Amino acid sequence: MNRYARAERRSLADLLRRLGPDAPTLCTGWTTRDLAAHVVVRERRPDASAGMVVPPLRGHGERVRRDTAATDYARLVDRVADAPWWSPISNPLLDESVNAVEFFVHHEDVRRAQPGWEPRRLAPEQEAALWRRASGLARLTLRRFRADVLLRAPGYGEVRAGAGGPAVKVIGAPGELVMFVFGRQRAARVQVDGPPEVAEKIRTARLGL
Repeated sequence: MNRYARAERRSLADLLRRLGPDAPTLCTGWTTRDLAAHVVVRERRPDASAGMVVPPLRGHGERVRRDTAATDYARLVDRVADAPWWSPISNPLLDESVNAVEFFVHHEDVRRAQPGWEPRRLAPEQEAALWRRASGLARLTLRRFRADVLLRAPGYGEVRAGAGGPAVKVIGAPGELVMFVFGRQRAARVQVDGPPEVAEKIRTARLGL
């Protein structure tokens, strides 16, 4: 089984160590320290990570994340690098299916916030794995977007999403489309074809889980 989650986790941790705790990320208002704390809380504190999807728990989750971010940075990054075997989302049975995209996106959140970044050249097998996730994620993250959206990854496939309306196409490599549907549209190297106002709206819409 390909272990892209493990490889992206390792690369993210290496980059966090190299950049230090105060580098910017694509996550608005978050430094590398904040993003590292998010990763640790997400997989080690189910009581707090529930706040990411359950609004009444959001305050508790944010308090735990801030407390976690205040810990020693080197130790924090070590915990990012070390997947806890007991975690509900990072155990050996679920790690690849749950985390391959998560860690790809967060690795890119750090990479693409730095000057002079360029897209990585990914192996075709990883691009194929990312496309399988992107095609499903698109239907979820774009379900309320008022357009008929066609996502196309040349050589991998295409999928329709959106709530119906004007037609718009988003074309790019699978990894770029993953970034797009995860709400990182401005940092995704994609081609958007459609009415200018719809193209601009989809580039600025609040997407993501």
